[in-house]
Amino acid sequence: MARKLPPLNALRAFEAAARHLSFTRAAAELNVTQAAISHQVKALEARLGVVLFRRLNRALSLTAAGEGYLPTVRDAFDAIAAATDRLYADETGGRLTVTTIHSFAGAWLLPRLLQFHVLHPEIDVLLDAADEVVDLARGSVDLAIRYGLGDWPGLRFEKWMTEEIFPVCSPDLVAGPAPLRAPAELCHQTLLHDDMRVNWRVWLDAAGVEGVDPDSGPGFTDSRLVLQAAIGGHGVALARSLLVADDLAAGRLVRPFDVALPAGYAYYIVTAPEDWDRPKVRAFREWLEAEKAGVAPAAPAATHDRLSGPIKAS
Repeated sequence: MARKLPPLNALRAFEAAARHLSFTRAAAELNVTQAAISHQVKALEARLGVVLFRRLNRALSLTAAGEGYLPTVRDAFDAIAAATDRLYADETGGRLTVTTIHSFAGAWLLPRLLQFHVLHPEIDVLLDAADEVVDLARGSVDLAIRYGLGDWPGLRFEKWMTEEIFPVCSPDLVAGPAPLRAPAELCHQTLLHDDMRVNWRVWLDAAGVEGVDPDSGPGFTDSRLVLQAAIGGHGVALARSLLVADDLAAGRLVRPFDVALPAGYAYYIVTAPEDWDRPKVRAFREWLEAEKAGVAPAAPAATHDRLSGPIKAS
C-alpha cells in the first residue's frame, strides 16, 4: 500500500517553525523567505485538515495537534539525517579493502600505506595480499591492483604503471673478486631465478650474451625471496623495477650495468564498474597516481641501453 505522506518541503517548514516557534528563524535556517514558510505551513494544515499553529500578533505557538505531530516529524528527520551521515561516512571513510599480489604488497605498497593514512585518516585500508584473482563482483573488495595484460571483462580498469626488467645484485658483489662491468661477465656469477615472473633466457638473448647457462642457479617462487637472496650476496637476480625501487634507493641493491627490457605485463587499477568513483576508492586511486612520480628506479652510471622486446610472466 502506498504511503500517504505530505510533501517533504511542507514537513520541513513545519518542523523548523515548530522548533523555533518563529517563521522568520525557520526561513533563515532553510534559506527561504518567511512568506514561503507561511505558505508551506498553511498548505500542510489544509492537507491534514487541522490547525498546527496559533498565530498571535508577535508570537507563534503550537496547538495541541501541532504538539502531538512535532515529535514524530522531528524524530523522522533526525533518523533520516543520521542514516545519511552513516551512509556518507561509509562512502568517504571507514574500511577500504585493497587486494594485490604478494610481491607488490610487500615491496612497494605496504611501506607507503602510512603516507596514505596521513592524508586520509578517515579511511582504514585492509590490505588483502593474494596471488589468486579475487572476484570483485562479490563486493567484498573495493579495489584491486592487478599485474597482467588488462583483460578483465565486466570490470573497470586503468593502466597504472609499466615496468622494466634488469639485473641487480648486492653492492658487495660488484666490488668482489669477479666484478660486473658488462653483461658477458655474468658467466662468473650465480644467476638467481624468479620462477613465477621473469626469465633469464629471454634477457640474455636480448642482451646478446653468450656462454652463460640461463637455467643454472637456485630458483624461488616468490619475487621478494629472490631479491632477498640478491641482497644477501647469493648471486644476481632479474628485478622488476617497481618491486626493487626502494632497495635501489636505499643502496641494498645496485644495477651493475644498464641493460633493461620492458616487462610484458603492467599494473592496473581495477574495480567493479559501480565502485570506480566512490569517494574513498577515488581517494586511493588519486593517491596511487600521485605516487607514480617517486617510483623510478635509480639508473647505474653506465650508458643507458634500453632493449626492445618485452619479458612476460612465465
